[in-house]
Amino acid sequence: MNIIRHPGRDQWPGLLQRPKLDQTALERQVKSMIDKVATGGDAAVLEFTRKYDGFDVDSLDISQEVIRKAGASVGEALKRAIDVAHRNIFAFHETQLVQSGTIETTSGVRCWQKPVPIGKVGLYIPGGSAPLLSTVLMLGIPARIAGCREVILCTPPGKDGSVNPSILYIADLLGISRVFRVGGVQAIAAMAHGTETIPAVNKIFGPGNQYVTIAKQIVSRDRVAIDMPAGPSELAVVADATSNPAFIASDLLSQAEHGPDSQVLLITDSERMLDRVHTELQEQLSGLPRKDIASGALLNSKMILLRNQDEIMDMINQYAPEHLIIATGNYSELSGMVENAGSVFLGGYTPESAGDYASGTNHTLPTNGWAHAYSGINMDSFYKKITFQEISKEGLSNIGDTIMTLAEAEQLHAHSRAVSVRLNAKEDG
Repeated sequence: MNIIRHPGRDQWPGLLQRPKLDQTALERQVKSMIDKVATGGDAAVLEFTRKYDGFDVDSLDISQEVIRKAGASVGEALKRAIDVAHRNIFAFHETQLVQSGTIETTSGVRCWQKPVPIGKVGLYIPGGSAPLLSTVLMLGIPARIAGCREVILCTPPGKDGSVNPSILYIADLLGISRVFRVGGVQAIAAMAHGTETIPAVNKIFGPGNQYVTIAKQIVSRDRVAIDMPAGPSELAVVADATSNPAFIASDLLSQAEHGPDSQVLLITDSERMLDRVHTELQEQLSGLPRKDIASGALLNSKMILLRNQDEIMDMINQYAPEHLIIATGNYSELSGMVENAGSVFLGGYTPESAGDYASGTNHTLPTNGWAHAYSGINMDSFYKKITFQEISKEGLSNIGDTIMTLAEAEQLHAHSRAVSVRLNAKEDG
């Protein structure tokens, strides 16, 4: 990791840049694939699946019998872990269901809001070298709590056409019966446009590589909603002289092993902590099975020494990390200074991996600085909020002049007349 000491604030924007890729050619390729799926349906999806996944078969869907039997291939220890994570994630998300009441804003004017679940949602679950079975829990649980009418799941197959049995087991646990062995751009295109086999959805959820990320952004322009802009995983750790360097190194590597385009930052006011974490990183990295991937991510990463904690929190809020660990002695105090972050982990015994799997919070979070404006996945992500109002004649009389004055100020006279014609109407009979 690059070490930077006491950079001036004018240097911060450059230091906090995420790894950049020229996406012009990539976007053209992805757009072409989406267009082919939109016009070619299943045939185009199968063509891309053969090309990119090495899977050659006529059927994209997985039978309910295969889904039901998948649990037999899942070990009991993993099932118990899934049960604990399911319970915690369900409990945390269920508490977010808050019913809003009716308010009388003016005498005779009643307003209220009704949450309505999104009708059809599509969940994208990455496969490949690290099948994200936990993401099925993170997306499927709130979708089911919300009561979405139709939930489908797409995940890439292996070269033999199989899907990780743990993904199928969790899908069955959550009552998701429509699972398709399709990944990448073709999965996003199919869920956006619909094919003979895969239904079009109203909103697509889930992480993915740069191809999936661009595909989601393209289809969101005119076809379907998406959960949020997202990109490679990232983590910032705030440490002081009291922090445990072994803990910090393990957290940095836990994010670095996601992919070579991930980024991790250590920001501290302790010179000694830089050296101690650097030593720990070397020792822990050497025994990591995905050390080549993690090493690539560390090339994009930095350890930054600042003068004090006020500077540190200013830098954190400018960076707006997906994941933020505050492992200082006064983490409670610093937590109150957080303005921009996807999810925050407080204290030495709160690793980021707890949020990835089992603490209960959602791990689908905004990356690439989008935490300045976006939240992570929560129950609101699966609802539309529809407002209602009911106004009596007395109520319209009470606010009628206000409506007509504002409408006429905007030169929208028909708006004004829609009020005056009611107020001037004679009573029936």
